[in-house]
Amino acid sequence: MGKKALIIGAGPAGLTAAYELLKHSDIHPVILECSGDIGGISKTVSYHGNRIDIGGHRFFTKDEKVNALWQEIMPLQSKPSIDDLTLGIEKDLPREGPDPEKTDDVMLLRRRVSRIYFNKHFFDYPISMKFATFRNMGFCNTMKAGFGYLGSCVHKRKETNLENFYINRFGKSLYQMFFEDYTEKVWGVHPRNISASWGTQRVKGLSLFKTLLNALTKPFKHGNKHTETSLIEQFYYPKKGPGQLYEEMAKKVVALGGEIVMNAEVTKVILDKDNKVEKLVVNHNGVDEEFTGDYVISSMAIKDLAMALGEDKTGKEVYDIATNLPYRDFITVGLLLDKLKIHNTTKIKTLNNLVPDNWIYVQDRGVKMGRIQIFNNWSPYMVADPMHKVWIGLEYFCNEGDEMWNSSDEVFIKKAVDELVSIGVIDSPADVLDSAKFRIKKAYPAYFGTYDKFDEVKDYLNTIPNLYCVGRNGQHRYNNMDHSMASAMEAVDIIINNNPDHSKIWSVNTDQSYNEEKKQK
Repeated sequence: MGKKALIIGAGPAGLTAAYELLKHSDIHPVILECSGDIGGISKTVSYHGNRIDIGGHRFFTKDEKVNALWQEIMPLQSKPSIDDLTLGIEKDLPREGPDPEKTDDVMLLRRRVSRIYFNKHFFDYPISMKFATFRNMGFCNTMKAGFGYLGSCVHKRKETNLENFYINRFGKSLYQMFFEDYTEKVWGVHPRNISASWGTQRVKGLSLFKTLLNALTKPFKHGNKHTETSLIEQFYYPKKGPGQLYEEMAKKVVALGGEIVMNAEVTKVILDKDNKVEKLVVNHNGVDEEFTGDYVISSMAIKDLAMALGEDKTGKEVYDIATNLPYRDFITVGLLLDKLKIHNTTKIKTLNNLVPDNWIYVQDRGVKMGRIQIFNNWSPYMVADPMHKVWIGLEYFCNEGDEMWNSSDEVFIKKAVDELVSIGVIDSPADVLDSAKFRIKKAYPAYFGTYDKFDEVKDYLNTIPNLYCVGRNGQHRYNNMDHSMASAMEAVDIIINNNPDHSKIWSVNTDQSYNEEKKQK
């Protein structure tokens, strides 16, 4: 009888673990997915023929193994997409590969445009130092920003929190204009109460100096090899959203002999006398079932994992830290429109001259909206009628059980539309042709509360020899998809090589140079 791996979660990490086990070992993977969807928080939802990417997921990585896996599942286009064909846009595409006009199983090469929307003006994201920025900021704010940045160069603050992290890189004035309120909107707490660890993982080497340097050296660069992650200008994207890639991966897992059990929520993790996971108790479609295996690869939230283990196993201190770890939940409102009020004043060509942004970061203090996604610009195939309609997503950050979370769909959508009108993105509620609302639990593991003691939880979990924690929620770390997949690859490598040291799994996305320059071979 061969060995078996129980994998908790059918998101990027869980699916990668199963696929890698099937390709490189004779270990049989069984994925236990608590919902009825594939892809975890990277799933794509279809509504009346229009597809919503929950949260927005760019496919960009400097991990060659992850990139190779993406290409294996869904190769890059070799022919132009419908919008590039219509607009006559030429891209540097491979000679061999699928045609997005003839097949769905294709990865697109997309332009990255993300801007800040503040006081009804657009600002580059990250902030760039050019005339339009100074004009939109005004003379006084420009002078404050300049002197603030010079001050941050002379006097560096101790990076005990996220506020000091940002001020050290951008200066106090720019921080207050473009980071302070938005960060609080996202996390629900002030940046001074958030660990600087979040910045080191999400911003890493980026600073105002590097932003300026990138602008000055841009004409002499080719590709993305020497560009900070936050400055990349292109990314890959599945034709019909990220969920499409993970749905394809799930099909391959099953075709290779793996199992995926849907609507299977792990409620108890039972350890044996040697402190190994003996079995999992799973609520499968409302009925408790037991699953046994030789290995357990978990991408379930650390909070839920601790509750499943129980205080008697973890000990009170670890249990309290883990079960009090904070998360931010997420709401997306999808709106179908004929047009937007905001106009494309860039030199970037788009269908119907739509603003070219994938994301718009909404900095206005008077609204709770955090970001706007324009799905037409992620992929025209996400929209049922991209030639005539605009399909957007309004993103809100909240806590499960709070006023926003508990608000009815009708009331919440009305407030969202009113906010969109108030900041000048659409003319009136009459512009909305269709709408939908979606909620996602534990979308963002947070870096405050008991997080500063998280190492105690990690150290305890590492004492369970056949348990491997992977992915964003499985490690309580703000991982991108590539990090989550890389952690699963490390777990599989450790299992195959019978390595008792789990540290390489936890080391993914901790090196501050990870998203900086890729070493030339």
